[in-house]
Amino acid sequence: MPDKNKFQTGNVVLISIAHTLHDIYSSFLAPLLPLLIEKLNFSYSLAGLLTIFQRGPSLLNPLIGLIADKLPVRYLLIVSPAITAIVMSLLGLASHYFVLVVLLFIMGISASLFHVPAPVMIRKIAGNKVGKAMSFFMLGGEFARSLGPLVILGAVSVWGLEGTWRLIPFGLAASVVLYFKLNKIKISEEFRTEKAEASIKATLKKHLPLFIAITGVTFFNSIVKASMTYFLPTFITAKGQSVWLGGISFSVLQFAGAVGTLISGTISDKIGRRTTLLIATIVSPVLMLLFIHAEGIFSFVLLVLAGVFLFGTTPVMLAEINDLKSERPAFLNGIYMTINFGGGAITIMIIGALGDLLGLEQSFLISAILGFAAIPFVFKFSNKKY
Repeated sequence: MPDKNKFQTGNVVLISIAHTLHDIYSSFLAPLLPLLIEKLNFSYSLAGLLTIFQRGPSLLNPLIGLIADKLPVRYLLIVSPAITAIVMSLLGLASHYFVLVVLLFIMGISASLFHVPAPVMIRKIAGNKVGKAMSFFMLGGEFARSLGPLVILGAVSVWGLEGTWRLIPFGLAASVVLYFKLNKIKISEEFRTEKAEASIKATLKKHLPLFIAITGVTFFNSIVKASMTYFLPTFITAKGQSVWLGGISFSVLQFAGAVGTLISGTISDKIGRRTTLLIATIVSPVLMLLFIHAEGIFSFVLLVLAGVFLFGTTPVMLAEINDLKSERPAFLNGIYMTINFGGGAITIMIIGALGDLLGLEQSFLISAILGFAAIPFVFKFSNKKY
């Protein structure tokens, strides 16, 4: 039996790879968005609204968390990549905006089934290096979002927009492989052996101040992050550049984000969660302000730096949540995921509306300024070092 206080590198890497396989497919929407807008002729506001349907199922995350505290949920991690692969590979075939809504809603359910139990499993095998483990886990997701745009744009180049369904078998094969690998990890069965004596109300009351702080940081950070991710390819093509440049820029940002997620959690173990978040929330909006008017190679330099700092907040907040002493760890993680996914969906819709009203460049400028509002909420976080 593995030592519970030891960092189980093999299992951490395995679950991180599962995160990569799932999120490669879930990252298809942003690079496809300019093509889908052209094909189906819908506005930026409707484009932003798509994320409400995609992330709406995140409202069920606390319920999924309660289930995850009781059941062996590793099977959710196994089946989710297959579901996500099927629906996201069918986006190019959508003949109506409503079809996009249905596909993205199903994808949202699948994403919740994966992302709620996974960090709790990671915590179980992290020993006393939770920040480091969360960095590995988030590295898997951000690396996927670097590869995803290249995968889907490559598929469009070879098969056309309506031929992307040919990517489905790869997702199915990934779930088969995950079954034989993750099925051996029995960690989730420990959820059933832990006592859950605290009521839901008592658990919420105890940790409410932290969740208020997390909501503030997440919301204002998401305003910057949503602009720089979801609307980045559209922003670049609106300036007269090619769809490919938009996709490459998106991948550069996501790859840099992968680096940020890899180092931020580990750094937060050493200098504290609060200090790490404070640096990220100050630097990210500054870099976005510089990027808006940058051109050429300098814009790519800023994208790299923005990715490192912008994406570095998530592993730190995940580590903070999973450091909490609670009989309901997956429930608490589910609440965080609801805040994270829900905040992202709302901010994307706001940016889409601003884009229609003022243009994307002005909406990017407003987003960067609002990003500074996350700073006061950071001081509610702990600054323990490990």
